[in-house]
Amino acid sequence: MSFFPGTDPEIGDKLACDGIELMVIPNAKDIGGFAVRRALPTAKRRLVGPFIFFDRMGPAILRAGQALDVRPHPHIGLATVTYLFDGRIRHRDSLGTEMVIAPGDVNLMTAGRGIVHSERTPEELRGAPMSMSGLQTWLALPDGGEEVAPLFENTAASELPGFDDAGASGRVVIGAFEGLKSPVRAASETLYADIRLQPGASVRIPADAEERAIYTLGGGVSIAGDLFPEDRLLVFRPGDEIVVSSEGGAHFMLFGGASLGSKRYIWWNFVSSSRERIEQAKEEWKTGRFDIVPGDDKEFIPLPEG
Repeated sequence: MSFFPGTDPEIGDKLACDGIELMVIPNAKDIGGFAVRRALPTAKRRLVGPFIFFDRMGPAILRAGQALDVRPHPHIGLATVTYLFDGRIRHRDSLGTEMVIAPGDVNLMTAGRGIVHSERTPEELRGAPMSMSGLQTWLALPDGGEEVAPLFENTAASELPGFDDAGASGRVVIGAFEGLKSPVRAASETLYADIRLQPGASVRIPADAEERAIYTLGGGVSIAGDLFPEDRLLVFRPGDEIVVSSEGGAHFMLFGGASLGSKRYIWWNFVSSSRERIEQAKEEWKTGRFDIVPGDDKEFIPLPEG
């Protein structure tokens, strides 16, 4: 989740496949029995399209009495995308939104000039064990759109277009893939798709998007003779069509989009093309000038030191 401390992932060995620009091995961090693997940002790659942050949450079992409790914290200059495979999270924000995020739904929170939110295990689900698995990503907002009004939007799983052909199936989360277009709003050209391969199947990833990567969630994949296990981020070279296959079956996320074309700075939960804007946001959070979260205004995450 957005509050988890994380270190830069490691970069893998040189690959035989010319179509792969970079392999990232995310470092796992244990947060009270809940594993989180951060794949972006890295020292060698800060963005893939607008994606500036990529966290793999779980899979894990929250035992009875355990809960996910991300206290209220701020964001600027980005949109968070929460996408669950298992479990439930109650989202509250300073716009007054309260929603339980369900598996397969897309929760897009555009921070723009500033928003505060919390993410917690729903109170009604805390008495029994619960499986948790999902992704949280950040999309850096484009030039001219970093200071838009904050907004929260939920798109139900049933609204996402799906495909199923020759052992390759999935759903288009954001953007367009396989001739299908997601209804989820995108501030810039964005590609995000949830793809599963049956044993022996393959899928073709066209070179339409300027920047593309996959994150392997389960099973191993093969690309031009190179084999990759789960929990690997593979960044593709621009302009090359890529064929991803799997002998035993696999699950991965495809993501990317157009390059933003300008640099983004990231500090804690803030993203901006301006260092000065980040310093301003730090001061505003430190001095209590962000809005509160209705229904969750008793706690907050303090500004980190340093």
